[in-house]
Amino acid sequence: MTIEPADFADQGKRAFQEKKFEQAAELFERAAQGFSSGRNGVMAAEMQNNKSVALLQAGKAQQALDAVGNTDEYFAGANEIKRQAMALGNQAAALDALHRYDEAIAKYERSAGLFADVKDGEMRAMVLKSAAAIKLKTGKVTDSAFKMMGALDAKEKPSIFERFMRFVLRFIR
Repeated sequence: MTIEPADFADQGKRAFQEKKFEQAAELFERAAQGFSSGRNGVMAAEMQNNKSVALLQAGKAQQALDAVGNTDEYFAGANEIKRQAMALGNQAAALDALHRYDEAIAKYERSAGLFADVKDGEMRAMVLKSAAAIKLKTGKVTDSAFKMMGALDAKEKPSIFERFMRFVLRFIR
C-alpha cells in the first residue's frame, strides 16, 4: 500500500500537535517529496514550511532556515501571496533564533507588507510584533515603539490591553 503525501502531511500535523517536532519534521519532509514527485510544487513548498516550523520548535534553527529555503520566491512565482508572506515570516523566525536580527527584521517587514496586501491584519500584527520584539531586545526601543504601534493599528478588533498600549505608545512618539 502506497502512502499518499497528504497522509504524511496529516501524520506530521498530529506529531506536531503532540510536540514530537523532529518526527513531524521528518513526516513533512516525506510529504514534500511526495508532492514534489507528483508535480504539486505549491504543496511541496508548504510542507517545507511546515518542516521549518517543526525544526524551529525542536531547537534546530539552522535546519529550520535551510528547510524553508527560498520557498517565498516559489510562492511569489505561483502568485500565492499569503503563503509567500508566511514563508518570509518562517525565515525571519529562524534568523531571529540564529541571532541574525537585522536580517530577521527585514524579512518580518517584507512579510508584514504582503499580509497588508492580502488584508490579513491578524497575521500582519503578529509579524510586526515579532519585529518589534527583536528591536526591543537589541536596544532599538524608539523604533520598536513605532513597530508596535503599527502592529496594534493593523488589528481590526484590538483587545482592551492593546487599545491601552496604543494610547501609551502615542506618547512615546
